[in-house]
Amino acid sequence: MAEKKCCNSLETASEKQQIAIIGSGAAAFACAIKAAEAGAEVTIIEAGVVGGCCVNVGCIPSKIMIKAAQLAQQQRKNAYPAIKDNPPVIDRALLSLQLQNRVDELRDAKYENIVRSNDNIRLIKGFARFSSINSLKIKKQDGSFDSLYADRFLIATGSSPYIPPISGLADLPYWTSTEALFATRLPERLLVIGSSVVALELAQAYQRLGTQVTLIARHTLLYREDPELGAGLRIALTDEGMSVFENQKIHSAEYKDNLFTVSINNQSLQAEKLLIATGRHANTQSLHLSQVGIETNNSGEIMVNGKMETSQTHIYAAGDCASMPQFVYVAAAAGTRAATNMTGGDVSLDLNTMPAVIFTDPQVATVGLSENRAKDLGIKTESRTLALENVPRALVNFETTGFIKLVIKANTRVLIGAQILAHDGGEIVQTAVLAIHNRMTIEALAAQLFPYLTLVEGLKLCAQTFNKDVAQLSCCAG
Repeated sequence: MAEKKCCNSLETASEKQQIAIIGSGAAAFACAIKAAEAGAEVTIIEAGVVGGCCVNVGCIPSKIMIKAAQLAQQQRKNAYPAIKDNPPVIDRALLSLQLQNRVDELRDAKYENIVRSNDNIRLIKGFARFSSINSLKIKKQDGSFDSLYADRFLIATGSSPYIPPISGLADLPYWTSTEALFATRLPERLLVIGSSVVALELAQAYQRLGTQVTLIARHTLLYREDPELGAGLRIALTDEGMSVFENQKIHSAEYKDNLFTVSINNQSLQAEKLLIATGRHANTQSLHLSQVGIETNNSGEIMVNGKMETSQTHIYAAGDCASMPQFVYVAAAAGTRAATNMTGGDVSLDLNTMPAVIFTDPQVATVGLSENRAKDLGIKTESRTLALENVPRALVNFETTGFIKLVIKANTRVLIGAQILAHDGGEIVQTAVLAIHNRMTIEALAAQLFPYLTLVEGLKLCAQTFNKDVAQLSCCAG
C-alpha cells in the first residue's frame, strides 16, 4: 500500500489541528477515526504490521483456532449417543492458512482501508520517539529520519509477551502465543506455562486438536478471580485429558535433542514444544518518555487518568501500553474518548461495569465485583451460586458444567457483580452488565421477563435464589 506523503518539517502548512498517533491497533484507529470526524489531520506512525495485536496475533486468530478445536472435540466426543463419535482428522497447515487468510482480510478491511479512504488520516511506517513535548523523531524503513510536529499525541504502542526470568529459558526456541497460533504442525506434546487468559485458551485448543498438553501454573488458575472460577475450569480441563500443575515453582528450562525439559517443584516435565503465556508488558521502552516528563508505573505502563491524559495533558495514551485493562474493546473505547478530549470535548472512561470473557469451554465471564474484592473495599455482600443443572437450556443441551454466581450489596440489594462459568457464558454476561450499570436490585432482576430455553435465563433463576428455592419452581421460572 502506498504511503501518503509525509512532510519532513516540524511545521505544517495546514491550519487544522494536528494529531500524531504512535501505533496502529484498536486504540489508535478508534482515535484516528473520531479525530478525523472532528476535523483534525491525523498521522499514524507504525513500525510493524498495521492493525495491532487483536486482528493480527490476538483475538481474531485465537478465536478461529478455538472454534476449530471445539468442533474437533464435538466430533471426538458428544453428548448424544444417537450420534456416533469419530476421531477428527485435522490438517493443521490448512487451519493455519485459513486463519491467516481471515486475518489478512480483516486487517485490510478494518485498518488499511481506513487509511486509503480517509483523506484526513495518513500512515508513516517507522519507529517514533519523542524529541520534545510537541514533536517526534521518526526513523523510517529506508533508514532516513523525519521530524513530526503535532498539537496532540496519542501513544498506543500496545504490548508484547512477557517472558519470565526462568533459569535457562532466554535462549531457548520457545513459543509465544504468536508461534502457537500460526504453527503448521501439531506437536505430540506441549508444555504451557501460564495461568490466565492466553495460556488457558491456547492450552485447551491444542488439547482438543490432538496434542497432549501439560499446563504449569505458578499460582492457581485465574488466581485474580473468584476462586470458584479457576477451580471449576480446572476440573473441565482435566476431564478432557489435560495435565494441570498449580502452585508450581519453576526452577529451570532446557532444550536438548528436540525436547524441552522444565523442572518444577520435585519433578521434570518434557515436551516437543514449550509455550510461554505469562502475560504481556507495555511497549514503551524506546519512546523516550522520561525525557518529556511522561510518568510510567513499575511495569512500564503509561499512567493515565479517566480522560486518557498522561502527566503531559496534551499527550494521551490508550490500550495495552497504558494503565488500563488489556482488552481490545477497552482500548477502542479509550481511543475514542481520547480523540473527543483532544478535539475540545470532555469525556471519561468508566470501567466499573467492564465485562471480561475467557473463551475456554466452558467460558469464564465476569463483571463488577467478586465477593473477595468487595470485602477488600469494605462492602458487605450477599451472594448466591446457581449450578447450571438448574438452568433448563443447559439441561436440554446436556452441557451442565459450570455455574452462575451473583453478588449484591447487602444493605441496598443492588447487584454489584456476576461470575459465570458456562458454555457460551460470554453471551450471558452483558445482561448482567446492564443490570449493574442501571443499579438494579436483585428483586428487580428476578422480576424481569427472560425468554425460556436460553442460557441467559440462568441470571433470572440465580436472582430468584436470593428469596426462594428454584428447585420448587415450574420449568419457566415465573
